[in-house]
Amino acid sequence: MRSWREIRVMMKWKFAVLNDSDFAFNEDNKEKVLDNLAAKIKKTRTELEVILEELQKH
Repeated sequence: MRSWREIRVMMKWKFAVLNDSDFAFNEDNKEKVLDNLAAKIKKTRTELEVILEELQKH
């Protein structure tokens, strides 16, 4: 299983619009961060979750 740090690097490589501050979260704002990531890459939350799952497999 990949770490959040690895996922962050892979997402930034795949989506150039993302930066480190887009991934800063704690348990209180995790849902908001994921919603913001989805909006920033112009995907639905479900599409983002599929992308994150795929990155876990590679």
